[in-house]
Amino acid sequence: MPFLDQVRRDGGQTLVVGAPALAGLARAAGHPFLAGGEPSEAQVAPIREQLPVLPRHEASVLGSRELFGRLAATAMLDAMLRAVRDWRPDLILRDPCEYASAVVAARLGTPAAQVAIGLAAGEWESITAAAPALEAHRAGLADELRRSPYLTRFPATLDASPFPGTRRYREPAVAARRPLPAWWGPGGHGPLVYVSLGTVLGHMSFAEDAYRAVTDAVAGLDARVLVTTGHGFDPSRLGGVPGNVHVEAWVDQDDVLAEAALVVCHGGSGTTYGALAAGVPVVVVPVFADQFANAPAVTRAGAGIAVRAGKDHGDGRRPVSREDAPSIRQAIETVLAGGSYRDAARVVAADMAAAPPVGTLLRQLQA
Repeated sequence: MPFLDQVRRDGGQTLVVGAPALAGLARAAGHPFLAGGEPSEAQVAPIREQLPVLPRHEASVLGSRELFGRLAATAMLDAMLRAVRDWRPDLILRDPCEYASAVVAARLGTPAAQVAIGLAAGEWESITAAAPALEAHRAGLADELRRSPYLTRFPATLDASPFPGTRRYREPAVAARRPLPAWWGPGGHGPLVYVSLGTVLGHMSFAEDAYRAVTDAVAGLDARVLVTTGHGFDPSRLGGVPGNVHVEAWVDQDDVLAEAALVVCHGGSGTTYGALAAGVPVVVVPVFADQFANAPAVTRAGAGIAVRAGKDHGDGRRPVSREDAPSIRQAIETVLAGGSYRDAARVVAADMAAAPPVGTLLRQLQA
């Protein structure tokens, strides 16, 4: 989005090509959209059945990305080829796990760059997982992708990149933030703790237990707590919550981060690195996907604590539940009491702020 918006500000044209479900999001953001195809459920099901036998991180990241590489590239290929041939773009910006545009760019000789959605090591391994499908379209395509420009907002302090063409950028500053309403009333006091478990978890069967785990964890805490659930979960399902807690489906993250002392999240890249870019430390309770990579990166930087939630006594996996509330509470109290976590988060924020703006990278790519 930052790159698309910058192109429009510079007087250029944009076109988003993606799965049909993205149409509303793209158009709401002001960008024309062309829907491509999607793999059928019959194609997806056999690969999905294999995922639980893999370790949790590999199953959720590499397995799903291999699915994209094997099936989605073919499903999207006709629409992508038609768009590039008819529209003749000067530059293609790719989601790293969207491979149809990589196939078309290589076939037609159109300049392309990948825009990171996760840590670089994971993106690199995703290409490895998808390589057999990619090579079927064009010999050497996997290596071409590894050499192509790799644009990332993730800071070098947390994200050493194996891509030789890595170029870091910073997102535009928010012009004006809106103050939060006085949800906690005149008696509300203490630092603001922001809890967000992302927009995907709300669609999962254990979402209510996960939200109750964090509301139990902050009950009686000397802090104002804002919990956002995303539109996939009805906040009213939580019923009565502790008096220091307010629950909303959605609040703009930038507005909250301007006031927050701590963010409790599942480790999704948008929330985690949005918080760190604002200099706010985090408590990470990873649930799936790249969250298990982001959590140790945060702890190594000293900018927060990762909670080993969702573990049974045999070290097996189970969903996050109310049993995890004491561990989450301890992590929250530790980070709030330790100024070193905020200091480390501010170091990461300075690193991210030192990167060039998106406009600079666009000019370099189009030179």
